[in-house]
Amino acid sequence: MKVRILSQKDDSLKALVEDTEPAYINALRRVLIADVPKMAIEDVEFHLGPIRAEDGKEYESVAPLFDEMIAHRLGLIPIPTDLGLYNRREDCPTCHGEGCPNCTIIYSVNKRGPGLVTSADMEPIGDTKLRPKDQGIPIVQLADGQAILIYATAQLGTAKEHAKWQPTHGVGYAYYPTLKAGSKAVDTLDPSVPFCTAHMLTTSLEEETVELPEDCGVCAKFREAYNVDSVKVSSDPKRFVLQFETDGSLSAKDVLLKALDILTERFGDLAAQSDTL
Repeated sequence: MKVRILSQKDDSLKALVEDTEPAYINALRRVLIADVPKMAIEDVEFHLGPIRAEDGKEYESVAPLFDEMIAHRLGLIPIPTDLGLYNRREDCPTCHGEGCPNCTIIYSVNKRGPGLVTSADMEPIGDTKLRPKDQGIPIVQLADGQAILIYATAQLGTAKEHAKWQPTHGVGYAYYPTLKAGSKAVDTLDPSVPFCTAHMLTTSLEEETVELPEDCGVCAKFREAYNVDSVKVSSDPKRFVLQFETDGSLSAKDVLLKALDILTERFGDLAAQSDTL
């Protein structure tokens, strides 16, 4: 399997995967969705009772939403994750699951109404770089006289356990499309090629001839560039275009590299087990 990145941003990636088969590219897709770990809020502790401000004003520790709903919203906020720094809590050699800086991040939320509580109000106890990347995620609206004081603990997990630990979204792949303008092969990944995804794609591995519609602007540019009225389209069974987005907790490149590591380890374990049979 060979992977070549075609385009990438911090939260999205498009890659060409070569010398592989549908079973392997689908295994990579499933690992990207369900097995790459990330940090997410797991435990939330709410302060009960009145909260007194510095000016002596007393606030009620209540909110318009149930505590369970607020905790659920906190769990879905993307938490910055360094996979080289944190251990899974149950596997942590330092604290043996008790919770420590090597396996958990603790956030505090201390806000008085009236006002909107957002992810910007999540203050990490320790490194300020651990603040949520997206500072505008709404959590709850507080009225005058209301306040909220929360301590939330984040830990590593995977989407197999809960969707809040899923770092990727929109994970998909397709056969690499091949085109022929007459007898000339055309590289569909070449940005200078006017490739029309509406009329020049097929899921068939057999070559098909497609007439280029005159009312399509992209197809018209293709007709003019290659002096043809039709193209021969097919799919390469050994090459796939893979693309996905992340929620911002991890960069797209880090997610892909971790998924490939997980897949390599699993296939290695499977090969080792088969050798013992």
